[in-house]
Amino acid sequence: MADYNLFKGHNIQIAGKPSNYVIDDNSTEYVSLNPSEFRGVKPKLLVKEGDDVKTGSPLFCDKSNPQITWPSPGTGKVSEIVFGERRSIQKIVIKLSEEEVSQSFSSYSPDEINDLSRKEALSALLKGNIFPFIRQRPFNKVSDPETVPRDIFISGWNTAPLSVNLDLALRRRLSQFQAGIDILKKLTNGDVHLSYNENTVSDTLLDVKGVKAHTFNGPHPAGNVGIQIHHISPLKLNDVIWTVNAQDVVRIGNFFLTGQLDTTLFVTVGGPSIKDPIHIKSRLGSQIEYLLKDKIIEGNNRVISGDILTGIESALDDFIGFYHSTISVLPNGGEREFLGMLRPGSSSSRYSLTNAFVGSKQKNYRFNTLQNGSERYILPINTWEDVLPMDILPNALYRAINIKDIEEMEQLGIIECDEEDFALCSFACPSKIDVGGMIRDGLDLMEEEG
Repeated sequence: MADYNLFKGHNIQIAGKPSNYVIDDNSTEYVSLNPSEFRGVKPKLLVKEGDDVKTGSPLFCDKSNPQITWPSPGTGKVSEIVFGERRSIQKIVIKLSEEEVSQSFSSYSPDEINDLSRKEALSALLKGNIFPFIRQRPFNKVSDPETVPRDIFISGWNTAPLSVNLDLALRRRLSQFQAGIDILKKLTNGDVHLSYNENTVSDTLLDVKGVKAHTFNGPHPAGNVGIQIHHISPLKLNDVIWTVNAQDVVRIGNFFLTGQLDTTLFVTVGGPSIKDPIHIKSRLGSQIEYLLKDKIIEGNNRVISGDILTGIESALDDFIGFYHSTISVLPNGGEREFLGMLRPGSSSSRYSLTNAFVGSKQKNYRFNTLQNGSERYILPINTWEDVLPMDILPNALYRAINIKDIEEMEQLGIIECDEEDFALCSFACPSKIDVGGMIRDGLDLMEEEG
C-alpha cells in the first residue's frame, strides 16, 4: 500500500454540507436517460414513445459502436422522447409503473465469476447494457470495449463540494463490491487500483481483495480519480486506462451476482438554499423535483446536477445525470462589492482563497452564482498552481491550447488532464478564465486530430 499526502488544492467552505443522515426515498414518478450527456456518442433509439420497458432493458445504442447500449433505469412506459437541434436526442423519459420488473440475464456465483474469461466477462457487460458505467482516459468518455486498458482506477473518496460520503454508500456492500472488482480485474492486463482516504472506516474499501490499495490525504481535488492516476501511475502518450465510480463497481458486481440491474444510487442534496442537507438512498435517473421536494428555501435559486464546480445547471423537471450523485442548490445572483478586488482576503461579503490560505477560514459561506466580474487579462500569480496538485504547468498548457499547438500540448501533459481536475483553477482564477473549459477544448482538439 502506498500513501499520498497532497498539499495543493482547496476545500470550499460552502454552507449546506449534507449530514450523514440517510433517508430512503424512491418516490420519483419518472426516470430518464439523457443521451446528450455522453461525450462522443451518436445515439440510436431502440425504443419509441409508448413502448413498455423493463428495468435494465436497452433504450439506445451508439451508432458508431452498436454493441454499447444503455439500460433503462426503471420499469414503465416511455412517456416522452425529447429532441434538440438537428433531432439530437436529449432525453428518454419513462413513467414508472407500480411494479418493478427487471430484464434478467445470466447470474454467477463468486466461484463462477472467478472462472470467467475476459471475453465472457466483457460479453456479459455488453449484453447486460451496463458497459457505459466504465469510462476511459484520455478524454474521459465511455470506454472502447475493443481496447485492453493498461490499468483500471477507482476512487473510494469524494472530495468535491457537497458530495456523497462513500463510507455510507458502500456500507454492507462488500460482496457486490468484491464481485465488481473480480470482474474488472479480468478486463485489464495490469492492475485495479483502489484509492481512499486514510481515515475511511468502510469495511467494503478496507476488506476488498485483489486490488492495489492506496491512501490519499489532502484537500480537493485529492479525491478525483485523475489526480490519483497522476500520482500513482501517470498516463503516457498512447496509454489507455479505464475508470469506474465506486457506486458503479457495486452495480457491476450486483449485476453478475443476480443477473439484474441494481438501480440504487446514494445522492446528496445540499447547498446554501437547502433546508436540511442530507443523503438520500434513491435510484438512477431520478427526477430532481422529487429529490428536492420540501427541501428548497424559497427564492431565486439555481439547481445543479452534480457538484458546484463541475455540475450542469438543471431545472426541477430535469433528471440527475448518469454519472452524478449530487444535487446542489444555491441562490442566483447577489450584490457585488464596490472595489472589492482591492481588498483580497479581507472582505466579509465575499469568499476568498487568499483568506482561506493565509487567514481564518470562512466556514459555511453562503455562496451564490455571482462571479464578481467578467473575463479579464490573465494575472500570472500562481493562483492556478496553488490549487492544482499535479506536476503540470497550467499557464503554459493554457497558452498551447489557445494557439492550438498540439505538439506543445502533448509535451505539457494534456493527455493526463480532464476538466474536472482544473475546476478549482477556474474557481480561484482572478481573471475569471474557464480553465477547465479550455482543457476540454484542448482534449477535443487532440481527439479530432487523432
